[in-house]
Amino acid sequence: MKFDYIIVGAGSAGCVLANRLTENPEVTVLLLEAGSSDKKQEVHIPAAYTKLHYSEVDWGYHTVPQPFVKNRKMYQPRGKVLGGSSSTNCMAYIRGNKLDYDEWRDLGNPGWGYEDVLPYFKKAENNQQFVDKYHGQGGPLNITHATRWKNPLGEAFVNSCIESGTPANKDFNGAKQEGAGLFQFTIKKGKRHSTATAFLKPALKRKNLLVITEAHIQRVMLDNSRALGVEFLTDGALDWAYAEKEVILSAGAFNSPQILMLSGIGPVDQLKLKGISAVTDLPGVGQNLQDHLISGISALATKKNTLNSAENFWNILRYFLFKQGPFTTSPLQACAFLKTKKGLERPDMQFHFAPAHSTDIHDIEVFPYGVDGFSILPTLLRPKSVGSVTLNSNNPMEAPVIDPNYFSDEGNEDYEAMMAGMRMARMVLESAAFAPIRKEIHFPSN
Repeated sequence: MKFDYIIVGAGSAGCVLANRLTENPEVTVLLLEAGSSDKKQEVHIPAAYTKLHYSEVDWGYHTVPQPFVKNRKMYQPRGKVLGGSSSTNCMAYIRGNKLDYDEWRDLGNPGWGYEDVLPYFKKAENNQQFVDKYHGQGGPLNITHATRWKNPLGEAFVNSCIESGTPANKDFNGAKQEGAGLFQFTIKKGKRHSTATAFLKPALKRKNLLVITEAHIQRVMLDNSRALGVEFLTDGALDWAYAEKEVILSAGAFNSPQILMLSGIGPVDQLKLKGISAVTDLPGVGQNLQDHLISGISALATKKNTLNSAENFWNILRYFLFKQGPFTTSPLQACAFLKTKKGLERPDMQFHFAPAHSTDIHDIEVFPYGVDGFSILPTLLRPKSVGSVTLNSNNPMEAPVIDPNYFSDEGNEDYEAMMAGMRMARMVLESAAFAPIRKEIHFPSN
């Protein structure tokens, strides 16, 4: 098979690329996805997010034991389905901080400054609330607040943050990021609006696009340093596809470096250890991994208005008949971006707020049923610790070795920031705004 472009991975980037490239009828595109179609019902029900963990649409990765986190293997959910992680994540719409883009530009990447990328964000979105210079209407990706079910705990969180010294912020993707407010989501009419739904499905009617699911890439075929095409496994048999113009790897932060190394592109010494002949010695492949470690603190609630009690007959009926009620929105409700110490030029901590009791964000059952509560999930935004993605073996069917090396930075800054974030989160949960609905801080116990 020959195509102009071969895209590896039908995730958040791959679906957009397939749509944009095939707008030109003279261009042929092959899109390969290791996962299946997105027909699984829970993919499209926003509140069913946690039911996708460890399912057939999740790679179900874990890190290697992390020595500074009690040797735990930390869960790394990744979408294995059309839409990739946009079909399995919490749907929160966060672009990132303006200064992050400007920093990438200043490091020698022209075209990546905030003012350079903003027109593309605006072109992509159909924002149902914000009409200003930061947002767009009429784009393929629907962006909205949770309008079909408003849990009062979200507003309580925002008020608690304000009481604790964090300013209000109605739009994290607007003029500034710092502050507390309600999330916007990639949701449309009560259903998840993944990149598969927003970008890929409208393009499927085009004759110049072929999508093959359950196609597991074995390697990129190379002629010296030129990518000729890809070898992939489908229906138990090897197949090959050739690219006249480009092979585009959009398989994510873990799988893209894995595919490169399996193809002979990476640190030559590591490749030799796995019995792989190096085509290009590229030491940076799989290196410099930085992951946003997330933790949690939870309180029990005095009222049964949380997601822990939402899965009942009435709410199921409301969802399927009217697309109303708690199933129409993400488990998350609100958010805050904060600085854990003075002098920082941008926030280094994000609070995800969920109207649900949680014992451990890395557990299989993140929000257990029947124990009503609410949680803040502090997240490191600018980790100093650096890890890697390497190969288990030269077998493409084996998971890569994922080692974020959490809390390993020499200055201990990551640990100090996380501890500061946990203390700030506890202060928010203990504020007066939560008093009418707070029973007790339950996790961690001290």
